[in-house]
Amino acid sequence: MADYASDSSEGEFTETNVLLGYTSKEAEEDTISKLGGTPDWLDADKAPSAALARCKVCKDMMALLLQLNGELPEKFPSHERRLYVFACRRATCRRKAGSIRALRGVRVWKDAAGTTIPQVEEKVLEKKTEPEEKKKDGPGLGESLFGAKPLGAAGGNPFSSGANPFGSSASNPFSSSSSSNPFSSQPAKPAATPAEKPAAAPAPASDNNLSKTFAETLAINNNTPPSGPPPPAEPWPEKASQPTPYPTLFLSDADYETLDETPMKTPANVSMADADAPEPSALDREAFESAMDATFQKFADRMAQNPEQCIRYEFGGAPLLYSKTDAIGDLLTKRTMPGCPNCGGRRTFEVQLTPNAITELEEDDLSLDGMEWGTIIVGVCERDCSLRHTAVEEAGYLEEWAGVQWEELSKNK
Repeated sequence: MADYASDSSEGEFTETNVLLGYTSKEAEEDTISKLGGTPDWLDADKAPSAALARCKVCKDMMALLLQLNGELPEKFPSHERRLYVFACRRATCRRKAGSIRALRGVRVWKDAAGTTIPQVEEKVLEKKTEPEEKKKDGPGLGESLFGAKPLGAAGGNPFSSGANPFGSSASNPFSSSSSSNPFSSQPAKPAATPAEKPAAAPAPASDNNLSKTFAETLAINNNTPPSGPPPPAEPWPEKASQPTPYPTLFLSDADYETLDETPMKTPANVSMADADAPEPSALDREAFESAMDATFQKFADRMAQNPEQCIRYEFGGAPLLYSKTDAIGDLLTKRTMPGCPNCGGRRTFEVQLTPNAITELEEDDLSLDGMEWGTIIVGVCERDCSLRHTAVEEAGYLEEWAGVQWEELSKNK
């Protein structure tokens, strides 16, 4: 993380809404949110179809890169949700579409429609000093993500268990009650008495009065039709037939991203070009243009300020692009992230993996031929829809959008 003195004057550092996740070999209280290892499903006795974790290139089973406890009680108080990212370990499949896939697991509780949002505790991030108006995702979203008790006790979040920012959740997250859900589209209404006349439904909010989020601007003209029933589940092969898993590293620590606002100075070893120097070759120009890629430079600068970060989380936020010139950068710049094929709704950014995740996962790997992506961006259904034809309180799994920005040859490690 970026170090700073406790007596630093205000304004030298700025805090963003992005939550950074860091790894630890010790599980502590949480065994859900992790890099590597093997997947833990919402229902331990019922895994999703193995077809969802097969490489679309070679058709072999893939290894788990990320498993994330994705519960958002203020947005989806009735949902137990989890995210998974898989990658093919075959070198011949790298840089090919379908060699990295993302899944979202969700289970909706039957009695949750009438429940209210559990009260959240004070947030545990000591460095959090900016006013609450800064959070654009709704009242207390930051606290619900980092600083709440596990769902079923006094709240819930994608990473939290008490004071642990990456804690696990109980099996039924909606046994307690407190305040109402500020994000519910249809809040519970008291029954009208015979002497009362039901209140008229409020007029829909004007788009001009809503803050324009990444989700609202990314795929405005989404025409993705809802999908039909899922294919029959494919059983998982025996463990001996599955790829060797990456080492298990728990996401046991998190903090809001803190950036140094001090302008960067030109390094001493950088000199101005000689006006009389010969015209550079095409190869030199390509290398120069790559080095001066503003998008990549921003990405590198942000990574350098918190070099140990492995994931960046902000539901409904904007991903930090590795490049704007590759297929994914071009896609997101033009705001055409594919919509949700399950419900036909829009997708929104939720989490991305950073290059340091590769460093952590391959720390004990003596091979020099490792993973080659710059970042993996995961977009999910902004409604957190359930899999069609899935019963209430039954876990379902849907494939979500994984935008992989591969490391460019001129930016190799």
